[in-house]
Amino acid sequence: MNNNLISNIKNSFHKFSKSQKLIAQYIIDHYDKAAFMTAAKIAERVDVSESTVVRFATALGYSGYPEMQKALQVLIKNKLTAVQRIGLQDDVVNDNLKLHKKILKSEMNNLRYLFEHFDMEALDKATELILNANRVYVLGLRTSSTLSNYLGFYLDVILNNVKVLNNSGVNSLYEEIIRIKDNDLLIVISYPRYSKTTIDAAKFVKDRNTKIVAITDTEESPVYKLADVSLLAISNIVSFVDSLVVPMTVINNLIINISLREKEEIVEYYNILEKLWDNNSIYQNF
Repeated sequence: MNNNLISNIKNSFHKFSKSQKLIAQYIIDHYDKAAFMTAAKIAERVDVSESTVVRFATALGYSGYPEMQKALQVLIKNKLTAVQRIGLQDDVVNDNLKLHKKILKSEMNNLRYLFEHFDMEALDKATELILNANRVYVLGLRTSSTLSNYLGFYLDVILNNVKVLNNSGVNSLYEEIIRIKDNDLLIVISYPRYSKTTIDAAKFVKDRNTKIVAITDTEESPVYKLADVSLLAISNIVSFVDSLVVPMTVINNLIINISLREKEEIVEYYNILEKLWDNNSIYQNF
């Protein structure tokens, strides 16, 4: 239903009551802002009751307003330009709620959702695929490059077969993944606005029968259907800045899950590193 939400609203427009038509028209005209407004705020904007907004959502086949709101967010997340994202901040301020509090509340809600819905089976499957791979490639471009560098750094501590790809240009990227084999593994990290280069690279790897672990936001993500296993970590939009809190939490869980399987090797590795760090005064001693 997510991909056709606006179409569903338009097609059902003639069936709505007068009040519901006001809501429908507001969502059609201001979908980028409506997706991040509460039912009460939409009700206020179009001068109807909050319960009318809730009934509007159920009339479209959703269990309630939160489900419809989530569907609308999924639909538009990859379509919002940076300018539209900046515009979201105006509504936050006009709601008489400080932007930083809105952001913190959003992050806490996302972490709570992760806590309640985290897929341990997918985490264990991803761990097994990584440990059994001949070589592990990590790909994340643009904002996701921060996540892939972080994951790649710690995987390189635990394993000795890790290659981070995101520091390459497009041409260099294909020169590196053209050597990928069916006993290797690609970890692909992709968040809205989804990088076309990332998606194309994942498709190329899939065609070579290589296993893929995806870290992404929803089942509607382009890389979800390409992956053998996906670790989902939602990342709602509050402003033009992409939130990495929940994805980073999932990545930390993945790193820890892998490290528990390789504990002895990690301890030995860090014992050697500590001596090297001391000998070369890498860290400040107090």
